[in-house]
Amino acid sequence: MPKPKDTAVKKFLPLILATAIFMQMLDSTILNTSLPSIAKDLHESPLNMQNAIISYVLTLALFMPVSGFLADKFGTRKVFITSLVVFSLGSLLCALSQNLNHLVISRVIQGIGGSLMTPVGRLALIKTFQKNELVQAMNYAIIPALIGPVLGPLVGGYMVDYLSWHWIFLINIPIGLLGIILSLKFMPDYQSKKMSFDLKGFLIFASASLLLSISLELFGTVKNITPVLLIFTLGFLMIYYYYVHAKKTKNPIFPLNLFQVRTFRVGILGNLATRLGISAIPLLLPLMIQIAYGQTAVVSGWIVAPMALTAMFGKSFVIKILEKFGYRRTLMTNTFIIGFLIASMGIPGINTSIYWFVPIIAILGFFNSIQFTAMNTIAIADLRDSHTSSGNSLLAVNQQLAVGFGIAIGLITLKLFENNAAITDGQIHLAFRYTFFLVGFLTILTGFVFRRLHATDGENMRSHV
Repeated sequence: MPKPKDTAVKKFLPLILATAIFMQMLDSTILNTSLPSIAKDLHESPLNMQNAIISYVLTLALFMPVSGFLADKFGTRKVFITSLVVFSLGSLLCALSQNLNHLVISRVIQGIGGSLMTPVGRLALIKTFQKNELVQAMNYAIIPALIGPVLGPLVGGYMVDYLSWHWIFLINIPIGLLGIILSLKFMPDYQSKKMSFDLKGFLIFASASLLLSISLELFGTVKNITPVLLIFTLGFLMIYYYYVHAKKTKNPIFPLNLFQVRTFRVGILGNLATRLGISAIPLLLPLMIQIAYGQTAVVSGWIVAPMALTAMFGKSFVIKILEKFGYRRTLMTNTFIIGFLIASMGIPGINTSIYWFVPIIAILGFFNSIQFTAMNTIAIADLRDSHTSSGNSLLAVNQQLAVGFGIAIGLITLKLFENNAAITDGQIHLAFRYTFFLVGFLTILTGFVFRRLHATDGENMRSHV
């Protein structure tokens, strides 16, 4: 096993995690532009193809909570490599699918691998790097999380137009093989002596994640919202049931004293709140460009693409900004800026050039880069070693649900405006404009979550960087 302090390990570990995040984020979005083509080939209605997306998201929500325990019991290297193998195998099976049932089963296999890849890779990163090195390491690994949702629709559109839909899955195999080869050589193998597993707690929490994810997926697709609200409420009741269970259990899967750590509490809540607006944009903007402006999927993909470039550019400024302003001022101000940029996407009229959006989306990518790195590192800044695995797993589940919430809220807001003829007068473009205004305003409000941080919070992450 390579020593965690080895220079080579520290050099390649962020890259290994980056490959995992990139595959997972790409696979969460690449299917969207390809569904009509896949449906035609599998002789299915495009409306039925939603199951191929839902099955993947639900599997992630179901198995992410167990990632910390598996890594502690079997070691980060074994679990991470296994997750890459399972994910790559699932990708191959997706490409070979002959009907919708085959595709859904293959997506579940993909989801099992995906649910372990990112949390376990990030856990190895957290345990390898000193606190004051972690911002820089996480900074490099987090870039694919910003690029994936942007490149997904663009890459998917090109592959479907010029190759075939099978390639959107086959592209994962060489990336997965690269991750496996690098992991065999450079992934450290951390294990924990604490081996008790809270099966009841896992089942309760997994049920809560599953119910919330199902309700989020159904929000945008059903006309009768009552059963969806019932599922949503049941999900929250399961979270309360977990709280009652964890209070009485000696070693719960997510210890409640995690939330006694203020920086973790603020980091989790801030992650959930600010991602609601951020997550809606990669879906809403391409939709508006295609539906309201009548442009192609490829054009809409290119309009959003600068977000990825500026996200990479932004990572070189994160450490300097945190050094100068600290986590509290950085996160509050950054969230306000992101909210303002989202709202400003509603300014252009229907006769305005669509290229008006390019500078806005480019600036947004820069500030998203700062936001994700700062939020993820402050959340684990003050966790004890014994809580790192469970805290990291909970952060991963929280992020997954936040992305789902964000997409659902964006679509629900759009439909509400679209169906309100008094406000939009039947003009779909106005529905999009008002959605951007509202989502942007709500994002600005979420910036106040970070007021709970102290000016000195995160100094152990910033010193000597």
